[in-house]
Amino acid sequence: MAAKIKKGDTVVVLAGKSRGTEGEVLAVYPKENRVLVRGVNVIARHTKQTAQERGGIIRREAPIHVSNVAISVEGKPSRVGFKVEGDKKVRVAKRTGETIKEVVNNG
Repeated sequence: MAAKIKKGDTVVVLAGKSRGTEGEVLAVYPKENRVLVRGVNVIARHTKQTAQERGGIIRREAPIHVSNVAISVEGKPSRVGFKVEGDKKVRVAKRTGETIKEVVNNG
């Protein structure tokens, strides 16, 4: 199945304690149907000190289920559809009908 949400997309959280929060998708885990969103579902992990890193309470994001997020279009959630333009298949926001810009990752 084609990925409706990709790394670099801006999404809005639909459910959970962070409902209504907007954030950037940092990673997508398609096998688990989960996404990692900046500033959402922050957990505190108590870690022991090692030779490489300091110990203490480390705060980081945990993955959330992909059904709890939606693409953000003009600050509002939108579903994603697909359209063939020329010889390319592009993602389209159902709310407005405009194409979702692909994020170019140089690195």
